[in-house]
Amino acid sequence: MQPIQAPYPTTRFRRLRRTAALRALVQETTLTTGDLIWPVFLCDGANQRQPVASMPGVERLSLDLIVGAAADARDLGIPAICLFPYTDPGLKTADCREAWNPENLTNRAIRAIKAQVPDIAVMTDVALDPYNAHGHDGLVVDGVILNDETVEALVKMALAQAASGADILGPSDMMDGRIGAIRAALESAGHKDVAILSYAAKYASAFYGPFRDAVGATGALKGDKKTYQMNPANSDEAIRLVARDLAEGADMVMVKPGMPYLDICARAKDAFGAPTFAYQVSGEYAMIQAAAQNGWIDGEKAMVESLLAFKRAGCDGILTYFAPAVAKLLRG
Repeated sequence: MQPIQAPYPTTRFRRLRRTAALRALVQETTLTTGDLIWPVFLCDGANQRQPVASMPGVERLSLDLIVGAAADARDLGIPAICLFPYTDPGLKTADCREAWNPENLTNRAIRAIKAQVPDIAVMTDVALDPYNAHGHDGLVVDGVILNDETVEALVKMALAQAASGADILGPSDMMDGRIGAIRAALESAGHKDVAILSYAAKYASAFYGPFRDAVGATGALKGDKKTYQMNPANSDEAIRLVARDLAEGADMVMVKPGMPYLDICARAKDAFGAPTFAYQVSGEYAMIQAAAQNGWIDGEKAMVESLLAFKRAGCDGILTYFAPAVAKLLRG
C-alpha cells in the first residue's frame, strides 16, 4: 500500500501530534493487560520471599504465596502466569527424574493455583535444566546433549504437568521433534485441550544470565547451549523452526529473547499469522531496572515503550517480569 499525501505544507504530520487527545486518536498500537503473561519463580517452604539479586523487584515465592500472587494477577486483569521452579540441588540428577515427579514443586503449584484461582491460565516450562545436575535443557552423556532421549523425558514431564491441571505447556528446550511427541502424548492421554506455546525460536543468548540465577542453574551449567539453541546471527532458520513447530501441533509460538529479536517476531507473525509471543527475558528486564535505579532512564516510560515495541512488531502477547507493574499502570 502506497501512502497518498499532499506535499508540505498541505500535509503537516505534527498536526496530529499537537495534543494528547489527537495522539490517542491516531495511535496505531495499543498495550492492554490482556497482552501479558507473568513469569514467576517458585521455592519450597512456607511464607518465603527470596529476592533475586540480579533481577531487582523479582522474588522467588513459596507455594502459599504463589497462590496469592496468582489471585493478584487475576485481579489486575493478567490472564496467565508462567511457573519456573528453584529446585533443591539435592534433587538434581543426571537423569532429571524430578522433572516428571507428580509431587515436584511445579506440579504442586499448578494444583494449588487451579484449586483456588481457577480462572487464571497456568503456563509451565517444559525443559530439564531446573532438574539437571549438568544444568542443561537435555540429558547429557559424555558431554553430548542427547536429543531423542531428552524428548522421551520431556513427554513424561509434559504429561505430569497436564495431569496436574496446566492450561499451557511451554517447551523451551529446543530439542528436535519434541512438539510432535508432546502433542501426540497429550492426545493419547486425554489431555486434548491443553495448549502448547512453543519456544520455537529460542536463541543462545547472553541475556539469560539473571534467569539462571533465579532458578539456580548458573553454577550447575557445564559448557554452553549452542548445540541446541539458535545462533543469534540466523533469521531464516527461525522461520523454518516456527513452521516446523506449527506443523507438529503447537497452538502458539514464541521468540526468545524479545527486544533484540523484534525482526524475528515480525517475520514470524507476517509469515504464519499464528498467535505469536515474545519473552522479555531476565537480562532485558535487569538492564531497564538497573538503568532506572541509577537515574539514567525513566524506568516507567522505558517499561511501557519496550512492551509497546513487541506489540508494534506483531506480537499477540509478551512474557514479562514487568506484568504486575504495567498492569497497575494501565488500570490507573
